[in-house]
Amino acid sequence: MFYYVLKYVLLGPLLRLLFRPRIEGLEHIPAEGAAIVAGNHLSFSDHFLMPAILKRRITFLAKAEYFTGPGVRGRLTAAFFRSAGQIPVDRSGKEAGQAAIREGLGVLNKGELLGIYPEGTRSHDGRLYKGKVGVAVMALRAGVPVVPCAMVGTFEIQPPGQVLPKIKRVTVRFGEPLDFSRYAGMENEKAAIRAITDEIMYAILELSGQEYVDRYAVEVKAEQQEQQRPKRFPPRRN
Repeated sequence: MFYYVLKYVLLGPLLRLLFRPRIEGLEHIPAEGAAIVAGNHLSFSDHFLMPAILKRRITFLAKAEYFTGPGVRGRLTAAFFRSAGQIPVDRSGKEAGQAAIREGLGVLNKGELLGIYPEGTRSHDGRLYKGKVGVAVMALRAGVPVVPCAMVGTFEIQPPGQVLPKIKRVTVRFGEPLDFSRYAGMENEKAAIRAITDEIMYAILELSGQEYVDRYAVEVKAEQQEQQRPKRFPPRRN
């Protein structure tokens, strides 16, 4: 219930008024039935802008940190995501990935829309990074299409670390649904799920026009953070 209050009364109208999103390809979202919407992830604002312009409800697999933050802000964020029906996902380790797949399949098995960011985290520099294969596994197990989506301009309005977004027009662009029925029964074959994931990421790339990096975002981010740490030198001996 609160989801629709947010969408149609509280947050949705405000977002559409402030950011005046250009919407392209909305006809590619199925009017009914289960489907995955797989998009790039440039900004915290992505969580709100895409649902605000969709006619159907969409449930995202949101990182668990949004539900466990400290202080008043953390509690408010957790309450918001729970009220909006979003699902917390622990991203640490293989078992956590399997739990996320189970949660996602639960949404799809109810005939609903599932939102996924295959990169696994927000892009720290505006580029598009290699996708994780969970999206492919869910698409095959549920037998559903994948609709690629590109958020354009959200990195500029609210890059990582910026609390309040700039008021600037953005674009939300959907591509034609991708059908992977030719891979049916191959969700346990690494080559197949990698091929599917790469096809999804290429479709997102075509829509977004981003620079592509064939590495996982978390790896590149960790390397850059390590390089920025002050180097400690051993004490000089007299």
